[in-house]
Amino acid sequence: MLMNGAGGLCDERGTAIALGDAHPDVAWGTSDLFRDGAPLVAFFSLMLESHGLAWFQSPGAGYDDPVFTALVANGVRVTNAHVNSLPIAEFVMRSVLDEFQDAAQWRDQATKRLWRIHDWREVSGSTWVIVGLGGIGTEVARRARAFGAHVIGCRRHPSPTDPTERTVTPDHLDQVVGLADVLVLAAPATPETANLVNAAFLAQMKRGSLLVNVARGTLVDDDALIESLDSGHLSAAILDVFRTEPLPEDHPFWAHPKVRVSPHNAAGGVGRLARQANLFKENLDRYLGGRPLLNEVTDVVAARG
Repeated sequence: MLMNGAGGLCDERGTAIALGDAHPDVAWGTSDLFRDGAPLVAFFSLMLESHGLAWFQSPGAGYDDPVFTALVANGVRVTNAHVNSLPIAEFVMRSVLDEFQDAAQWRDQATKRLWRIHDWREVSGSTWVIVGLGGIGTEVARRARAFGAHVIGCRRHPSPTDPTERTVTPDHLDQVVGLADVLVLAAPATPETANLVNAAFLAQMKRGSLLVNVARGTLVDDDALIESLDSGHLSAAILDVFRTEPLPEDHPFWAHPKVRVSPHNAAGGVGRLARQANLFKENLDRYLGGRPLLNEVTDVVAARG
């Protein structure tokens, strides 16, 4: 059973199926659901109304949206997907390099046919603090170290295998924030991380440092961030996630000269599509065989309530 672009249902042969006749046992949310005009609301409405649904495979890593809580409350098992870490890490590196090298200056000069050189910051020798060392934070750390950066990680349970020079626990994050030339947020949205980057946190950051958020918008106090940027304390903020998405047209981030806005698109690398399909196939084999599912987060979602 498939959902078409208009929100209707059809079988694998393209034959239309009435919504009332659909009783899926398994559902896979694919990335195209999040495209403009896609039947996202219709899809999740069907999932929530399908009382026979036993398992839902998500295309992404996050599970903080209330829809996941509702699915679990309906008795649905939920699995997430750590297939977006690679493109997000590449996005982070590209964005930081763009900022460090002031590439906007070259682009502007090219449109005006101006031949001017300028000096720029190198990633090599810089210090990065990465908050959250899950799949995304780990891939960012590996790439930053490959560029010669000093990387400090922050996670609840540090491991000797972390791709960092050192890893601290959240209660010691304040001891390393001020060392960062680049601070990357890659932690999940939880009550503990809500408004993590507030005025006090920003005041601890090194003057001229760069903030990158590829986690969730709730980790950052927007007003405090704008104040820090306006004062010149932070050099820039690279933001791919926001408290309200899409970002409202009247939000000051759009026009702020030190904010780089992207539409929650850091995971857009096309390689993720094959990785999602491979994961779903593996999990479907496991589901049909009665074996444990990969990346099951049912209990975690239930505990968050």
